[in-house]
Amino acid sequence: MSIKEDVKEFLTSRRAKVTPEQAGLPTFGDKRRVTGLRREEVALLAGVSADYYTRLERGNLAGVSEQVLEALARALRLDDAERAHLFDLARASTGPVRGSRRTAVSKVRPGVLRILESLTTPAYVRNARTDILAANDLAFVLYDGILDRVRLPLNVAKFLFFDHRAPGFFLDWETVADDAVAALRAEAGRNPHDKSLTDLVGELATRSEEFRTRWARHNVKYHRTAVKRLHNSLVGDLELTGEAMELTGDGLVIITYTAEPDSPAAEALRFLSNWAPQHTGPPAPQNSTP
Repeated sequence: MSIKEDVKEFLTSRRAKVTPEQAGLPTFGDKRRVTGLRREEVALLAGVSADYYTRLERGNLAGVSEQVLEALARALRLDDAERAHLFDLARASTGPVRGSRRTAVSKVRPGVLRILESLTTPAYVRNARTDILAANDLAFVLYDGILDRVRLPLNVAKFLFFDHRAPGFFLDWETVADDAVAALRAEAGRNPHDKSLTDLVGELATRSEEFRTRWARHNVKYHRTAVKRLHNSLVGDLELTGEAMELTGDGLVIITYTAEPDSPAAEALRFLSNWAPQHTGPPAPQNSTP
């Protein structure tokens, strides 16, 4: 899909999510033929003409001022991730600039690997296209055969939509799948000229109806923290908190899983931590750079 179509679908989908009541607009009991706000209502709220907003919703964001984008974000009640995505789409609408054709990072520095191994909780490093590039021993055990040292990287999105084990491992598969697609959609807005990302989205869309349905929603989300319910064959079901720590200069994220103190999940992690050294073997060479 072109940037112009992405803009059109994003603005249309956000407009459909805001009711007149939420926006503080009177309806006078009229029968509405559209879900959410009308174009002219968004224009009124944003302080622009209806014709101008219509042009924007047709995908013409090139050259739009920051003030207008901020007004649109307020009118459409965008959250932080949606607002950032709107600005990313506006930048992409001006065309590729020098240095914009970035590719998702595929290497992990030795220093980052040392941090990973020093953590006492399950942790892994992934890039913006959801490739898990490295993991510590406890993460390998927690992921119960899904992560394999000799088969990294593992793409989380492909695992979710192509691997039959995914719904049994992620007990809230629907939510995890929604979040993964929203993260990819946000990255596609930030970096629309990454061919590896474009190829990944194309493969997912071609092979998975579940992915296509979610991609068409144009939802975006920051991956910061979330409760994850996982199933491990050794300890059963666990409820853990995932935390994302961005390595901004590296283009990578460290994901850690922790459990509430004195909870069954904390006891399960202690068991896995004791079990791991005897069964995971020595670390294989990781995907790293000097």
